[in-house]
Amino acid sequence: MNPQYKRLDRNDAAVLLVDHQAGLLSLVRDIDPDRFRNNVLALGDLADYFGLPTILTTSFETGPNGPLVPELKAQFPDAPYIARPGQINAWDNEDFVAAVRATGRKQLIIAGVVTEVCVAFPALSAIEAGYEVFVVTDASGTFNALTRDSAWRRMEAAGAQLMTWFGVACELHRDWRNDIEGLGRLFSNHIPDYRNLMSSYDTLTQMG
Repeated sequence: MNPQYKRLDRNDAAVLLVDHQAGLLSLVRDIDPDRFRNNVLALGDLADYFGLPTILTTSFETGPNGPLVPELKAQFPDAPYIARPGQINAWDNEDFVAAVRATGRKQLIIAGVVTEVCVAFPALSAIEAGYEVFVVTDASGTFNALTRDSAWRRMEAAGAQLMTWFGVACELHRDWRNDIEGLGRLFSNHIPDYRNLMSSYDTLTQMG
């Protein structure tokens, strides 16, 4: 076990969104579908907020996996989009690896469907290639808790850090004094209860 704290750095991190495809999303059963969709879009929003290079990839779109969900394509119209012809492990695709290298970043924030394959395989490959890997657990999904937990243990054993999108956002932000309203708005858009907190803050600010 490596006790070293590898801290996310907004200047050295990139986001990889792997195989969030219409067909594959129908397989996700370890998290509520609406919550899962919200978490994926929240990860996309924080990538945009922090200006993180973001790469989209799909596998075998013409087969049962289906196309990339339209929300992500709309969210990142100018991002590298690697439609893999068939490679199951995204890291086996030269264009994908080239896009990752082109970011110049050494920290990779990864999420995808399904967890034990589309997330785990490139995560393990990236670690082997010398990258620091952070897996966003609540923006990744699979069949059930058993397969999810097996994948988490495998990735952790190899050195991946498991995080939630909220944890990723807070670690990247570092200090609330950097910006309150912008990050607070992002949280409010994806965490209903957070709106109450921001409403309270807005009221106090107006009173002051």
